[in-house]
Amino acid sequence: MADYILRATAAQGQIRAFAATTRDLVETARAAHNTSPVATAALGRLLTGAAMMGVMMKGEDDLLTIKIQGDGPIEGLTVTADSKGNVKGYVFNPSVMLPPNAKGKLDVGGALGVGVLSVIKDIGLKEPYVGQTILVTGEIAEDLTYYFATSEQTPSSVALGVLMNKDNTVRQAGGFILQMMPGASEEVITRLEMKLKEITSVTQLLDVGNTPETILQYVLGDFGLEINDRIPAQFYCNCSKERVEKALISVGKKEIQDMISDGKPVEVNCHFCNKNYTFSVEELKGLLEKAVR
Repeated sequence: MADYILRATAAQGQIRAFAATTRDLVETARAAHNTSPVATAALGRLLTGAAMMGVMMKGEDDLLTIKIQGDGPIEGLTVTADSKGNVKGYVFNPSVMLPPNAKGKLDVGGALGVGVLSVIKDIGLKEPYVGQTILVTGEIAEDLTYYFATSEQTPSSVALGVLMNKDNTVRQAGGFILQMMPGASEEVITRLEMKLKEITSVTQLLDVGNTPETILQYVLGDFGLEINDRIPAQFYCNCSKERVEKALISVGKKEIQDMISDGKPVEVNCHFCNKNYTFSVEELKGLLEKAVR
């Protein structure tokens, strides 16, 4: 089943909802970065959350970046998503290993520790919008719930999950974001809160064969659920040799000359997809001519 995101409304527009299945994109990220199980869980949750938050944006060229910096052994995460379901990201320390937490689950909170979550939205204005909150638990879903409440003043419920196979590949990944719209009645809010208490784990729901459609139906079926859109989602990095060339040219003549003087090819790594680009000494000489300073 290919990954996708649903956009929906319920309770006559008082609730808006997003639900996603993201196993393939999280597995692509795991394979690209060779992440440990706890790093896969952390990155997978943030990729899933960012993919759903990305499709909340309206503009074709809008970009969302979420950064988490913590004092735990994983150190941090960065993910970027657009409004079309494309998402990419990386972990600062992909090989971190930790024992399970008190509930016997992958200890994402322990891996991230105490820190800050930043959401940067580039929506075509002069300056990007930046919202920052503290990490409440480091478990990511709760941290995004807190971000929506404090930075965007939108009461939300965020559920994110990644389930691993014994061979460390990704078995299930997905999540949902439910948001109360301005003017939502107390009755609807209370009923939804009661319903959400019945949900134990989003990965459990996926692992027994539920889809984003059936998950939303389970949560919002009594509220008059209307599914409005289904958007394909994928791990996609737009890096290319041409883009890396431009970055190298921008470092300036002196730095490029130093690379040429070393007499060895230069390898440039893309943080987001871990792809390497090699430039021979001859190619570097060509870039030197294009550099303006």
